[in-house]
Amino acid sequence: MPPDPAPLAGASPLCSAVSRHADPAAAVAELGEALCHPALGFVLFFCSADYPLDGLSQALATTFDRVPVVGCTTAGEISPLGYERGCIVAIGLSREAFAVSSAPVMDLDRFDLLAAQRLVDGLLEECRDVVPENAGRFALTLLDGLSSREEQVLATLEAALGSIPGFGGSAGDDNRLARTHVYAEGRFHSRAAVVVMVATLLPFEVFTTHHLQPLDHKLVVTRADSATRRVLELNALPAAEEYARLVGVPVAALDAEAFALNPLAVRIADAHYVRSVQRVNPDGSLSFYCAVETGIVLTAMRPAPMLEQLEAVLGGLAQRLGEPALVIGCDCFLRRLEIEARGELASASRLLSRSRVIGFNTYGEQHHGMHLNQTFTGVAIGSAPRP
Repeated sequence: MPPDPAPLAGASPLCSAVSRHADPAAAVAELGEALCHPALGFVLFFCSADYPLDGLSQALATTFDRVPVVGCTTAGEISPLGYERGCIVAIGLSREAFAVSSAPVMDLDRFDLLAAQRLVDGLLEECRDVVPENAGRFALTLLDGLSSREEQVLATLEAALGSIPGFGGSAGDDNRLARTHVYAEGRFHSRAAVVVMVATLLPFEVFTTHHLQPLDHKLVVTRADSATRRVLELNALPAAEEYARLVGVPVAALDAEAFALNPLAVRIADAHYVRSVQRVNPDGSLSFYCAVETGIVLTAMRPAPMLEQLEAVLGGLAQRLGEPALVIGCDCFLRRLEIEARGELASASRLLSRSRVIGFNTYGEQHHGMHLNQTFTGVAIGSAPRP
């Protein structure tokens, strides 16, 4: 049986809640009952795209009133019981343990270094007056997962953040690949992002991990449309045909599960960064979730046992920080598809629940300014303040 999530409830520095009500007013009311207390200072949520978003916005504004709320739509949720779908999960941060500020980015195309520096300076100034100088800081970014602007926005934001560690995830829409949303200032937005600055005396660690190992097979992108993240040719052959040949299935069998089990990556220095395939297009090209361009070399990757690797990472975080109060997790939806394909969903949920993970399945993850795929990325927050 999963552990009782009650220790995270009430007026503790970090509390979590989940509602499976389909009605937005009932769902948010249930969250409010679990999260609202006099010291509540900020709410972070992740919700299924099945919710009527206008109704959800109204319910959030009514229930949490003057408490700032930020969130996004998902490709699946991680609740106190593990993997779920069709629900809304939320995290409440206490003013007594956290200073939190947030700001939206409404025009991703014009988000330059000057705009990023102004945004970061404003967030830091808002936090500065309410926490000691020795408080640690990290940044969380939620992005429209279908905007194709992640690399540019994240690189610019990273330059402005300097030494402040950042992580985040790209919003999903339950694998429809139609429209994704972030929530800020009382509304859901597309083609937008929201940046959250968190300052706290509690120990924390921003991390990322994946379970993929490189193979010897290489694919050269010989023709690509970088603006739309489409690869038209691999090894001078039609992209879908060459990828299907590599993984040993017909082009017609290329689906999200095939992409999850047969990832590709680009090597930078000694590390491999996954470039996940999103879909096959009618013209035989492949659309990707991350940036691609003509001339890059893609390495075929092989999945190693995911749950063993994730358990080791989460165990290491607990050793360094002490028993975590919470882990905010951004978990690529392709990892979840792999887990489901291997029949390991129940085991994975037990591991996430035991490790106090709350989060969502993403269309891409972010770590220190890098846009990633097929990773588990997040922040682990300890229970006891630093000395």
